[in-house]
Amino acid sequence: MPITDLIPIPENINPGLNGARQLTMMSLLGSPRGSFGADCLPVTNPRLRSLIKTDDVGKFRVTGLGPAVDSLKQVLTEVSAEEPEIFAALGTAGMLCARLVRNSNHSISNHSWGTAIDLTLDGRLDVRGNNRTQIGLAQIAPIFNRHKWFWGAGFPVEDAMHFELSEQRIRELHAAGVFGGGVTTAPAATLAIGDRGQEVKRLQEVLNGQGESLTTDGIFGLGTHAALVHFQATHGLTPDGIVGPKTKSALGL
Repeated sequence: MPITDLIPIPENINPGLNGARQLTMMSLLGSPRGSFGADCLPVTNPRLRSLIKTDDVGKFRVTGLGPAVDSLKQVLTEVSAEEPEIFAALGTAGMLCARLVRNSNHSISNHSWGTAIDLTLDGRLDVRGNNRTQIGLAQIAPIFNRHKWFWGAGFPVEDAMHFELSEQRIRELHAAGVFGGGVTTAPAATLAIGDRGQEVKRLQEVLNGQGESLTTDGIFGLGTHAALVHFQATHGLTPDGIVGPKTKSALGL
């Protein structure tokens, strides 16, 4: 089967991994810039810029967060050895790109920190949101997972071309002191505006069960924030719009 043929998203992808939360990225690396839009804009945060590097990762050159670039080089070395046909076809649609997640007004793409990359096969981008993937991407996803990269096929709106350093790996790098900057404590594992993923989709489903009518797209935007604040206010919780331990318990998540 040609590596660009489409197959359904495999089951049990991204074992033990989550996409990196926006609060985690903002707390540990800072905001890449003061404002964002739908198109790529430059990183203006001096601390973050000092961590950015450009390097050859074996098949092409990329610009991104130094630890992500180094890890990507290791991943692609293994892809070359284990899946040489796919390695030969690999290209990229970009790594560092300070912008919002597509179709969102509040979620900052992890491309903005240079910790995500979009891949092509034979110059073709995988179509986002059709719940299918190019077979070549599915075959190399476990290699990315071994290095604690999260595959975007696991987002509620499937994005199989996309791979990013997971929440777990970002926290490991912080704990190892790779980011510097004097931040000693990583934020609690909460959900807040700007996050996206299956956890957010489940939150939306639970809030809909409480009488809301949210689109269950897995993107924590203003509507989800307002619905959550309403739930908190009517259940004796601090109405901060953040899913901390007490709110999580009250929602049964």
